Amino acid sequence: MIHRTTHKFLLPLVILLTVLTGMAEAKYFRYVVIDPGHGGHDRGGHDGKVYEKHLALDTALRLEYLLKQRGIRTKMTRRSDVFISLPGRVAFGKRYSKSIFVSIHFNHAWRKEASGLETFYYGAEGKKLANYVQQGITSKLRTPNRGAKFARFYVIRNATNPAILVEGGFVSNKRERERMKKAWFRQSLAEGIAEGIVKYKRSW
Repeated sequence: MIHRTTHKFLLPLVILLTVLTGMAEAKYFRYVVIDPGHGGHDRGGHDGKVYEKHLALDTALRLEYLLKQRGIRTKMTRRSDVFISLPGRVAFGKRYSKSIFVSIHFNHAWRKEASGLETFYYGAEGKKLANYVQQGITSKLRTPNRGAKFARFYVIRNATNPAILVEGGFVSNKRERERMKKAWFRQSLAEGIAEGIVKYKRSW
């Protein structure tokens, strides 16, 4: 038999445990779904023969390798130069209920002097992940820090798990374009994203 006084302590305890469990589940993930932007007939931002779709895939494969080295399981929305629709990317991510979604892109703007790195998010957990990743990539590359920002991009807005979209510089900026053509730049970008993901995972 439980006394009334015991009930007074049990109820707040149950509520607290429920809240804490929910917080843990929000941050816990078993997979990182890596989404290289564009592909196939969709070249993305481009200048001459420098296509966003190629840069994104190369960076994504480097990120996958780095995460696997750290014991983190990954899933790729594409591994080759193929087109996948936005709904198709979202549906792929939703197959893995305990995951985070990281979409990799490179920017393009009419204003040629636009430059820098930025990470977009939609939900609250996405914001935390975006902040860690933005810190990671800007620590690896000397380039303007455009910050972690809220956005309504389809793949992050429709995700059911924490989701971010990373923009790794501007293809339309001559200086950044020359840098992103180099393997060291894409490797550094991948390392920064990986470090951000690891720090987010440790933040539980």
